[in-house]
Amino acid sequence: MILIIDDDVAIRASLSLLLKQNGFKTKEASSPEEALLMAKQHALKLVIMDMNFSMDTTGHDGLALIEQFKKVYSHLPVILITGWGSISLAVEGMRLGAADFITKPWSNDYLLQAVRTALSLSEQASETNGESLTRKKLDQQYDLRNIVGQDPQLLQILKKIGQIAPTDASVLIEGESGTGKELIAEAVHRNSLRKSQPFVKVNLGGISSTLFESEMFGHKRGAFTDAKSDRMGRFEMANKGTIFLDEIGELDMNSQVKLLRVLQDRTYEVLGDSRSRKLDIRVVCATNRDLAKLVEEGKFREDLYYRINLIKIKLPALREREEDIPLLVQYFVDNLKQTYNRPELKVSQRALQWLKSLHLSGNIRELKNLVERTVLVAEQPVLEAEDFQAQAQQSPAKPGDKTLPAVGTMTLDEMEASMIKKSMDYYHNNISKVARALGLSRAALYRRLDKFNIPYDPAQ
Repeated sequence: MILIIDDDVAIRASLSLLLKQNGFKTKEASSPEEALLMAKQHALKLVIMDMNFSMDTTGHDGLALIEQFKKVYSHLPVILITGWGSISLAVEGMRLGAADFITKPWSNDYLLQAVRTALSLSEQASETNGESLTRKKLDQQYDLRNIVGQDPQLLQILKKIGQIAPTDASVLIEGESGTGKELIAEAVHRNSLRKSQPFVKVNLGGISSTLFESEMFGHKRGAFTDAKSDRMGRFEMANKGTIFLDEIGELDMNSQVKLLRVLQDRTYEVLGDSRSRKLDIRVVCATNRDLAKLVEEGKFREDLYYRINLIKIKLPALREREEDIPLLVQYFVDNLKQTYNRPELKVSQRALQWLKSLHLSGNIRELKNLVERTVLVAEQPVLEAEDFQAQAQQSPAKPGDKTLPAVGTMTLDEMEASMIKKSMDYYHNNISKVARALGLSRAALYRRLDKFNIPYDPAQ
């Protein structure tokens, strides 16, 4: 049973008709007092309520009603309806425990999507499952490929992915750089009802404020000076599927407003075209920053924070799941065996123990880069602790450079390709000198040259 609370009879009738046409049972209340009475008389699954009532346009009565509902019926999801100019009220309602908020005039499709999502999440929260979690059971239930580990924290996250993926709830993934946020976003998409539709990745940290609209919404030819042809925006590419907004904490305030409008209304306009286009997407965001702190500092919009933060997944740093390090190392080595045709490669137990004690500020990404560097230079089939130690202490640099990039701040491909090209130029393509300067054998250098398609003369 869904309770609709609004002092406007037309709005109540409209919402009730929409919900009944889509298989839901409804009850209506015109005041907070009537709503609380209805809650006592009926087994409610969800509440949809306006924030303002005729006798109180400040929203105070609406906020008080949310508090009463959450105090007595703590698991009852509440969806708020408010005008765009009163979003601050909805944000306050979210702080008090509301599940979601929708602005007027609403999209029927989006409202129904929000209702189904809230009901689904509520049902999952009320379920009690005494079964112990194992990675094997989770892999049997969900598609969790490329995610390695069986740490209890990770297993809880994987279970959560499986539960929330079939809904359309927006997801915020938080975690340090290199903890695997993109893999988690991909898993959410792969286990969702949208898995056959596009999964579009956007690095918001790499988009300037001036390019935001063109990049995200697209443009028509002639929309501005350099618009020499039509361009499809990222939202259009992701329509019907999932859009992954990485580094959302880097978005400037002006772009945050534009993004909020799209997520709020589920419509957008292509630059140079005044026609509004409907959008049907699942939104997954990621950040390595503390968004709640940015909100307090006035650097991130609170209304946008609540819009993207319906479900939060906090990824642990690798140092918090060190027992997974041997599994990750073996996973990387197994893949590298095929990449470099080195089926004999193994990692000694002493090496694995040493790696578990290593502080990796770049987390899984840094561990992967370290393993690949070690494999590239290894002459023996068994990788020992000393092999990893040597590569952990080294970082490729241009001959004569006085500073090195911090470990984990560059990808392996960026470091390797740039370093080798510069060294080849510096030593005039002399293989022996380049290998000696980089601390590699000729065979290891040849493997790197082939990997990056860097031309060379084997005679040198």
